[in-house]
Amino acid sequence: MKLMKKIALLLIFFMLVTAFVACNGTTDEEAPEEENGAVDTENGEDEEAAAEDRETDVVIIGAGGAGLAAAIEAREAGNEVVIVEKMSFVGGNTLRATGGLNAAGTSPQEDLDIDDSWETHYEDTMTGGQDKNDPELVEILTKNAPDAVEWLIGMGADLSDVGRLGGSSENRTHRPTGGAAVGPHLVEVLRTNAEDEGVEILTKTEAIEILEEDGKASGVVVQNGEDEYMISAKAVVVATGGFGSNTTMITDYDEDLEGFGTTNHPGAEGDGITMAQDIGAALIDMEEIQTHPTVNPEENYMITEAVRGNGAILVNLEGERFVNELDTRDVVSEATLEQTEGYSYLIFDHDLRESLSAIESYVDRGLVIEGETLEELAEELDMDAEALEDTVTNYNGFVESEEDADFGREDLETTLDQGPYYAIAVGPAVHHTMGGLQINERGQVLNEEGDTIEGLYAAGETVGGIHGANRLGGNALADLMVFGRLAGQSIGEDL
Repeated sequence: MKLMKKIALLLIFFMLVTAFVACNGTTDEEAPEEENGAVDTENGEDEEAAAEDRETDVVIIGAGGAGLAAAIEAREAGNEVVIVEKMSFVGGNTLRATGGLNAAGTSPQEDLDIDDSWETHYEDTMTGGQDKNDPELVEILTKNAPDAVEWLIGMGADLSDVGRLGGSSENRTHRPTGGAAVGPHLVEVLRTNAEDEGVEILTKTEAIEILEEDGKASGVVVQNGEDEYMISAKAVVVATGGFGSNTTMITDYDEDLEGFGTTNHPGAEGDGITMAQDIGAALIDMEEIQTHPTVNPEENYMITEAVRGNGAILVNLEGERFVNELDTRDVVSEATLEQTEGYSYLIFDHDLRESLSAIESYVDRGLVIEGETLEELAEELDMDAEALEDTVTNYNGFVESEEDADFGREDLETTLDQGPYYAIAVGPAVHHTMGGLQINERGQVLNEEGDTIEGLYAAGETVGGIHGANRLGGNALADLMVFGRLAGQSIGEDL
């Protein structure tokens, strides 16, 4: 009888718990998804506390890759850290990164017998930026990128697949196994580690002003819904990304880009740049705005450079190659705009599709056109079949001879001879803004006189001077990790 009573009580308890969950919203698995699968982190406790002014050691504006990296380092140095993020999700543009992270002299490269050096990475970066880059910042980037890779691996990141993107002379672009999209993976790793370290992340909380006291950054004013309050801090990190989604700023600096689409998420509006400028921060290279050459014009969806890196070619509407596919982004974009209708097609085969799992997301989105043979693919594209077949045959010959007689492509990864064959329509769109806040070798923001603004640091696409006139594919994530960590480490030394 006692056993029956216990069972009955347990059943009643289970029914009450089930009813409570049903009345109080969804489980984690059912929670609504945001940008590329990132989940809203804000909860009722955040909203309740939001109306009151508060203090912390470090406040970071922006929860993308740079902000998260800075937060982890600053927190490990013993500081209380709060990140404010205006969007409802964590990750920013880092979530959209698919190509990989450039670094030379890493353990994954060693495992694959890739001989590379930071010096070669430095030369590639300076050449890609047309030598407009700040040499000191590029040296910091390239010397510290390998350690950033090992740091991420130590936190649980998979960066075991190493490929090559445009402008690189060696395979140094690190990404997850099978060439999977790197950005969402790194955001999850960074976010998990930041939260495990005790970093507080407030989403839907927009910084609207950087506070200044006696020439020193002293916190931020934020807005959460209708609530506006201050977060006082000993150090402020600006990690809000670039201004690729701010069409007014884009055309103010380059009127030729009026009407262009963008690969950036809606929050990339240059807020941090203008807020820092309001307290005297200097800007550099603001007119240097990069277009990405392979963005689907119908969906405005970026196709990773890794597709070309793994061997795809670009053909125009006449079925002909027109450029070295792995030249720098500015060169490939300009060449594409000179073609009929200003767009082209990425062409690849079954083997290449199998080599890069990121392609499956393009298939799922309906961006990939398929033909069992090149002739069938040409019919689908309303293209001259003989021209396309001749182009692919010639290219395969270049791969076999290891010399591209037409455009000098050096990385001839694979022949395209295993059907089915595939095509994706692509053209240029605004991708990266190389200009931004001017910083020194410690990640401190400089004023117009070249002096540091005490207590103010910056990292990521918010910063200018690193990439010069053109950023190499794979260098953005390297930039985020290296200079995000640097800002956090410098704060650890300064506070």
